Amino acid sequence: MGICRDVKTQPKKEKRLGGNRAALFVYATEGLENMAFVAIAVSLVTYFYGYMNFSLTKSATTLTNFLGTAFMLTLVGGFICDTYLSRFKTCVLFISMELLGYALLAVQAHFPHLRPTPCKGHMNKCETANSSQTAILFTGLYLVALGTSGVKAALPALGADQFNDEKNPKEVAQLSSFFNWFLLSLTIGAILGVTILVWITTNQGWEWGFGICFVAVLFSLIFVCMGKSLYRNNKPMGSPLLRILQVFVAAIQNRKLPIPENTEEFHEIRDKEARIQDEILQRTEQFRFLDRAAIIRSTNDATTSTTQGPWTLCTMTQVEETKILIRMLPIIFSTVFMNTCLAQLQTFTIQQSTTMNPNLFGFKVPGSSIPVIPLLFIFVLLPLYDRIFVPLARKITGVPTGIRHLQRIGIGLVLSAVSMAVAGVVETHRKSLAYKHNMVDSLEPLPMSLFWLGLQYAIFGAADMFSLVGLLEFFYAESSTGMKSLSTAISWCSVAFGYFLSTVVVEVVNKVSGGWLANNNINRDKLNYFYWLLSVLSVVNFGFYLVCASWYKYKNVEVKQGDVEGKVEMAMA
Repeated sequence: MGICRDVKTQPKKEKRLGGNRAALFVYATEGLENMAFVAIAVSLVTYFYGYMNFSLTKSATTLTNFLGTAFMLTLVGGFICDTYLSRFKTCVLFISMELLGYALLAVQAHFPHLRPTPCKGHMNKCETANSSQTAILFTGLYLVALGTSGVKAALPALGADQFNDEKNPKEVAQLSSFFNWFLLSLTIGAILGVTILVWITTNQGWEWGFGICFVAVLFSLIFVCMGKSLYRNNKPMGSPLLRILQVFVAAIQNRKLPIPENTEEFHEIRDKEARIQDEILQRTEQFRFLDRAAIIRSTNDATTSTTQGPWTLCTMTQVEETKILIRMLPIIFSTVFMNTCLAQLQTFTIQQSTTMNPNLFGFKVPGSSIPVIPLLFIFVLLPLYDRIFVPLARKITGVPTGIRHLQRIGIGLVLSAVSMAVAGVVETHRKSLAYKHNMVDSLEPLPMSLFWLGLQYAIFGAADMFSLVGLLEFFYAESSTGMKSLSTAISWCSVAFGYFLSTVVVEVVNKVSGGWLANNNINRDKLNYFYWLLSVLSVVNFGFYLVCASWYKYKNVEVKQGDVEGKVEMAMA
């Protein structure tokens, strides 16, 4: 039996496909895969520096390049998923690549001759990794990046497909819950990764760390395959990028044709026997110049619309698919700055923690473990949001998801600005203690618990819960049938752009301000000013987001159901 089922030819089995039973395997797969990825992401700098003898600068650069690439490559996974393979097959393919990457890294960490000789004394006297050793490292590393990118693109869409029956009103609400529980599974995996797996790596060695990552991803492959018989699988519908390009080319070629006022005059395929998508997108007034791609050239030949090629005549659904993507781009751009703020919490906040008291009830907490705070906050808050807030909000608003996706993203952006403001206040207090106790140049910890940093982390954790899930759900719900995986991948690119923009922001602010962050001593830097600047810029960014969200027009879908065609407005998205 093939992986991709034609549900129209198997009506009796349709009821047994999808739903929470199928989604359970998606949750397990995501938790295990993310546990491995996050565990190495937070600690790879120590491997590059201590095992591969990279300089500290090269270690940090290598890590940021790895993370940025991993999130950017989701576009590749999304493209393959929508164009060539089902989401299930895409997950299997990319998880297998990730497995191979972890295996290669584990082998290199285990055998000393595959790594440079360990340093003895100063770093400038260390033997650097040779070309073959570096090649093994980067091959394994970017196989992991490619593998996790494909999973991030395909797995959320695969899980959402299990609740994508728009003819079933219950599944509309269940779809929103899926994304909440998907984030919860991702969070649980991350918590295990930054605590247990990082501890094992630190105390038992990197061969154990990479080896456990290999085993975790192997079980994620097993779990995703166990759900094979329960999944609703998508049909790849060809390249969405090619369809979009055809719209622009056809619109340019037809640029001199007048735009008809009657929507029925535009080209659309409504034959139920035709092998096209199960939805027909209704025409919207935005970007009217693209409508010319769907104009049938008038001639005396009645078969003109069938003889015109795809580069001269597109369906209105194809045109609207292109419009949807154009409308989505400002939304994703307006969320990039939030991830730039996140990058600061993962860098400067860790530096702050090294100057503060790490003791908690007699236990010394390493500063690198502070990022677990937002994860724990999400772990507690998500079930409350899904089981208490959403049902109450649903009664008030009448929206199945409680609040609309764009509203949820907006709340996340507001909380991000609040988090940066709180970070500025905490940093001001920390610096005042350093001056008060004459410890500005001291290496001793300040009389201030590092758990004060948990305030900004907790608020940002709530911001991430609103914005990340809101983005994933928004892009999945609003995209056309033929590009749901690619759209989901675009939402992950916000994280990549945020990391890349972070470096630019720090350098520009440092230069314009005259060196707010130029000292090697964080007690003498003006990090609090930097945090407040980020907060102000976040407010400005939120204003830009409000404009984009107000301008956005939700798609209208005409759902085809055998011989009956019914119109369903997707405003609930």
